[in-house]
Amino acid sequence: MENELPIRSAPCAGLRIGDRAPNFSARSTAGDFKLSDYRGHWVILFSHPANFTPVCTTEFAALARRMDDFSGRKCVLAALSIDTLFSHFAWLRVIRDRLGVEVRFPIIEDPTMVVARAYGMVGTADSDSAAVRTTYFIDPDGIIRLMTCYPANVGRSIDELLRALDALQAVEDGDLAPADWQAGDQLLPPPSQDLDAVFAAPDDMAWFLRERGDD
Repeated sequence: MENELPIRSAPCAGLRIGDRAPNFSARSTAGDFKLSDYRGHWVILFSHPANFTPVCTTEFAALARRMDDFSGRKCVLAALSIDTLFSHFAWLRVIRDRLGVEVRFPIIEDPTMVVARAYGMVGTADSDSAAVRTTYFIDPDGIIRLMTCYPANVGRSIDELLRALDALQAVEDGDLAPADWQAGDQLLPPPSQDLDAVFAAPDDMAWFLRERGDD
């Protein structure tokens, strides 16, 4: 099967932007999860250190409240930790009862750390995933387009996840998203690769830094 992970523990992968995301199958809170089933959609696959921890609880509640923002962008959220499926269930019950929000995106169990090691979320010698908070943006063709890694004591920004997703989708045709770009802002065209165009530019910056539509 396509890039299917072996049952044995894989070495720490060291995946990079542009790599194909390793396919895998596992149990989740939303039923059996297989990454390749989501071809045609963006997928944000992210690890969390452990259930029943303060930062992770705030992250999951915040993500659940913004699920429509992700689904409206044809993006699936999928979380992963080394906790078991039934631990996931118990934690989600607490989040619902205490914080008033139901977490409906899949949370994948990975008690043997096979998936976490294949994705480089934990090292080969690590006995738990408490030091990592890794995120992979996977495009509709299954290619990793962006990665982030936060320490366990710093939570992710949901607004930044959405901004990054918007930017990745906006530059699909080859344009560039500048610093602090937000959805609806002007994109930049790629710099010229033609020497005559460089020499003909109206100033010494215009050939490589200009807004879309500028002469």
